[in-house]
Formats: sequence, C-alpha cells, structure tokens
Amino acid sequence: MGSVPANPPVVCIMGPTAAGKTDLALELHARGGMDLISVDSAMVYRGMDIGTAKPSPAVQRQAPHGLVDIRDPQESYSAAEFAADARGLIQRSRQAGRIPLLVGGTMLYFRALAQGLSPLPSADAALRRSLEAEAADRGWPALHQRLKQVDPATARRLHPNDSQRIQRALEVFTLTGQPLSDLHNHPAPEPLGGPLVYIGVAPASREFLYQRIEQRFAGMLEKGLVEEVTALRRRPGIHEHLPSMRAVGYRQVWDFLEGRVDRSDLRFRGVVATRQFARRQMTWLRRTESIRWVDGTGPGALKRLREQLADVVD
Repeated sequence: MGSVPANPPVVCIMGPTAAGKTDLALELHARGGMDLISVDSAMVYRGMDIGTAKPSPAVQRQAPHGLVDIRDPQESYSAAEFAADARGLIQRSRQAGRIPLLVGGTMLYFRALAQGLSPLPSADAALRRSLEAEAADRGWPALHQRLKQVDPATARRLHPNDSQRIQRALEVFTLTGQPLSDLHNHPAPEPLGGPLVYIGVAPASREFLYQRIEQRFAGMLEKGLVEEVTALRRRPGIHEHLPSMRAVGYRQVWDFLEGRVDRSDLRFRGVVATRQFARRQMTWLRRTESIRWVDGTGPGALKRLREQLADVVD
C-alpha cells in the first residue's frame, strides 16, 4: 500500500453478509502494511467454519486474522470483550508500524470499539428460562410487543423474531429497570490514536445481494453445514440456547436436526433468516456517519476501494 502515515487510521471494512468484504480485505492485505482483525461474532468460535464463511486455514496462514477461533462454542464473547481485545491488537499493529484493518459484519462490535458500551448486567439463567418459556407459549412477536412498551427505541431496530436480542433487552430492563437504549447512551471511550475510516461494502442492487445470499447458503449446505452442526450438537455442553448456536444458519440447521423443519424447508428458512440479518446490518450501516460506500462485487472493486482510501493511506 506504500508508506504508513505518521498518525495511521483504523480502516473498518463493514457490510452485510455476502457483500464481498472478506475478499476485498484479503486483496488489500496482500499489498502489505496492514494487519487483519475480524469483527465477526460467530468467527470467534472454533469448529464453526462453514456456516460463518470463515477463511480457510490456508488463507489464514497467508493472511492471519486476529480474533478468529478464540472461543469454544460453549463460551460467550461479549461486545465489551471484543472492544478490549481489538484495542490491544490495534495498538500492537501500530507499534509495528502497520495499519489495523478491521473487517466484518457485527455492527455492535464496531460500535463498542468506537463508542464504548455502558456496563450491563450479566446474564441471569433463571430469567432467561422464564422468557424462553413465555416465548414458547406466546411467540417472540408477543415479547417484542412487550419490549415496545418499555424500550421502544430498541424495539424499533429489532425484528419481531430476533429472539436473542429481544430476550437480552427484556432481561436488561428487568434487572436494571432501565431501557437498553438508555444504557447505550454513554460517553465515548478514549480515542484510538488515529482516525476511524468506515468503508461500507454493499452491492448496488439489493436483489443482487439476495441472489448472493441464496447462492452462499446453498453452497454452505453442499460443503457440509448440516454435518458441521451435527458434530457440534453431539458435544457435551452444546445446546441450542448458546449464543454460538443462535448464529444465523446454525439456528436453522439445529431446528432441522430437531425435526422441526424438513430438508426442503431448511434452505428456505436459512436464506430468509440471512436476508433479514443483512437488512439489519444495512440499517446499522445507513446510520453510520462519514461512511464511504464501495460496491465490492465485480471487476474494479479493489480499485474503487483504494480510491476511497487514497486520502488516508498512501
């Protein structure tokens, strides 16, 4: 990429799933002077490779990714932990005279790094069981309606079937008496020492993105996603309520293995869930100030990306 600036930026390549982020980041990294840091809440888990589109071991040997394969699927990994870990890697990269290159689609992680997070209560197992039992009886949309009454700001950005986030928002409100949205309004953390440059990677056409999502999920099934989840499901301590097993794709395959859906419905549900996830990611991205948009597909994508970075990276 050329010389590293005296006050190097943190380059953040962010976008919806299947938009071409990883390929662009790898091409950028190959030009030298950058360290890759993953911003993906599912890639942190070992053994979750196919459903996360994790770079292969061969690719990672050529282009090491920080914060990949750092947790067992039985464990949790919070946005606050990510922010602390990422800050450490950013500092190390800069000390080596390189540019940190963050790439991924977990928007809450980007937010935690840039804006920080208020201290939130730990998970309460008994309360979660109670909420899950209520959802089993009434459905998650009913709990979403309840969330609207106590935390309308959070409810507005959540899909009525986003069980994991609805549950967490209700849990936080029950334990603290404060809406999650209020707790997220907090002073910014210490500056990172250089500018944050946001690159939003997304195809120009939403229909084209949806085609890529469908092709990608079909490819995951062909590569053995069902077998991957089957192996995880057999492990002691792995159950469907873990954050790892709630990841898009894994949740739908788990339902298939439990006999809740048949094979033909699995692909449909996986594609629909991934599209919904992509829409939520795009909503976050559109709210990001000073974002520079790049179409990461087709010829010329790297050139377009380098043009967007020309003023911050020589």
